[in-house]
Amino acid sequence: MGLEVESRPSDSPYVERVWRSTSHDVSRMTSIAAAHLDLVFWQHRGKVSAAVMGPETKAGHAPVPEGATFFGILFSLGTSMPHLPTSRLVDGSAEIPDVTPRSFWLKGSSWRLPDYENAETFVRRMVREGIVERDPVVAAALHGAPPDVSERTLQRRFVAATGLTRGAVRQIDRARRAAVLIREGVPIQDVVHRLGYFDQPHLARSLTRYIGRTATRLTDLDAAEPLSLLYKT
Repeated sequence: MGLEVESRPSDSPYVERVWRSTSHDVSRMTSIAAAHLDLVFWQHRGKVSAAVMGPETKAGHAPVPEGATFFGILFSLGTSMPHLPTSRLVDGSAEIPDVTPRSFWLKGSSWRLPDYENAETFVRRMVREGIVERDPVVAAALHGAPPDVSERTLQRRFVAATGLTRGAVRQIDRARRAAVLIREGVPIQDVVHRLGYFDQPHLARSLTRYIGRTATRLTDLDAAEPLSLLYKT
């Protein structure tokens, strides 16, 4: 019981991951920091809702309606929606209006609700219609390619595409990777050295800020308050 989460990676350059979940006997979860935009649909008591969730710069708590089902498309880093500037969505969200069990309106067009299996097809249409785009300079930088623009221009485009600085993204990603390793049973000192933390207190502060759990609590898989989506990259 609790929050049952299933997810899968994607072969689309615009999609980081596709996920779905169901809640039972849980009233809230720990929402861990995240650097990606997330398009989320959920159904509760016959009503379907949708929202674009922005990057989260720190861990927090989020309510979980009893018996609700969720489905989400987590976009790859640097993928954005020009009509919804990512910088305005940081630690926030934008509700999508007029959602029915079959369709919704987005930027003046009617769309059929996507699902776990056809998420990539849905995103391809979003790309064709200019609702979703990915900055090629940011994408190249994330893959380690030397930028063909100045550092200042790269930083500006990075913030425009992600809503965050490159340093903030690295810190969030490192904390999430640390949490995964700890859950896998890797010794704390090994995690410190493997991910480049100064020492254990540095790791502890990072986990508290970005994951909302201590290392000890991360290994407690029966914790009363579940974590939001955490996966191995």
